[in-house]
Amino acid sequence: MAKSIVVVKIGSSSVVTTHGQINNDALAKLCLEVDQVRSAGRDVVIVTSGAIAAGLPALGKGNGQRPTDGAVLRAASAVGQTSLMRAFESALFEVGALAGQILLAPTDFMIRRRYLKSRGTLRALLELGVVPVVNENDAIADDEIRFGDNDRLSALVAHLVEAKQLILLTDTAGLFTSDPRTNQTASLLEEIVEIDQQLVDAAGGAGSAQSTGGMASKLAAAKIATWSGVETVIASAQRDNVLVDAVNGEPGIGTRFRPKEGRLAARKLWIAFALPSSGTIVVDTGARQALTEGRRSLLPTGIRGLSGRFNQEDAVEIVDEDGQVFAKGRVRWSSSELAQHRGKHTSELPESLADEVVHRDDLIVVPTSIPLA
Repeated sequence: MAKSIVVVKIGSSSVVTTHGQINNDALAKLCLEVDQVRSAGRDVVIVTSGAIAAGLPALGKGNGQRPTDGAVLRAASAVGQTSLMRAFESALFEVGALAGQILLAPTDFMIRRRYLKSRGTLRALLELGVVPVVNENDAIADDEIRFGDNDRLSALVAHLVEAKQLILLTDTAGLFTSDPRTNQTASLLEEIVEIDQQLVDAAGGAGSAQSTGGMASKLAAAKIATWSGVETVIASAQRDNVLVDAVNGEPGIGTRFRPKEGRLAARKLWIAFALPSSGTIVVDTGARQALTEGRRSLLPTGIRGLSGRFNQEDAVEIVDEDGQVFAKGRVRWSSSELAQHRGKHTSELPESLADEVVHRDDLIVVPTSIPLA
């Protein structure tokens, strides 16, 4: 019988000190708890941030101000990733485990052949008793196609390996009713059934100079994971025995998100919750019904309007004539092509255009209470 899998993500602020040094004590604590979870019969995949933060000081850029030059950040990642993996290799070795580095890019989830190869490699590592240590391949990342942060990456990895749980370890105790850094009366939310706009509004920004995420990105990751059928927990990396307690369902450990039944395809998860929207398409009642009830592709004949500028393969939100967002997808037409040919039947279209504006394989319908990326 296959072991259940736990994906644990640890953020830059827990991995790297404010001076850009690897926090070996934090990694030792994490890996000790990883060993305890594995000894209890589960497999563990680690998703880590921190390569850029660790590499900047070595390049003379560790002055507290994160550079904006993409090439410099990619170079810092290349330098920092080596020291980061050495630290994980050492910490896991101390508990008798072997580390295996996996660097992923968004296309590893968007292209099915690469998706299957990535999944096969991770499964092979786990079967061989290796602890995979996953990071985004920042050194060669495309600035136009990024995960945005490793919270989203960890959620997609949880989907990839069919994990039972995703544990997001951060520098706060979980999700609060408001930002605890500015509101001392904020209280911890221990269990979340549905992520709605009110929760998103309560989440703050990045928690430290090392972070690119923050609680908002944790919520985005929780949306992806729970729609994959994966229970998600946000908890403090500094808390004693946090990983073991989170895996065992101890109350009060942080914020726990209930998983949804069933699993969405990785491509649709990526479109819905990771890709930013470049525009909006307005459809009539018939088109909405075809998308939501008939599970059809979006054709130009039912489109009543559009806003924003987008190109082929960009993500757009789809709204009804009351302005309510009910779907999201990747378009096969640009905004200029759509402005010219919206409302037409497919028989009236030039041969250069696809019949579908959004193909059903690239479209996801969601409840209107769920905020999208």
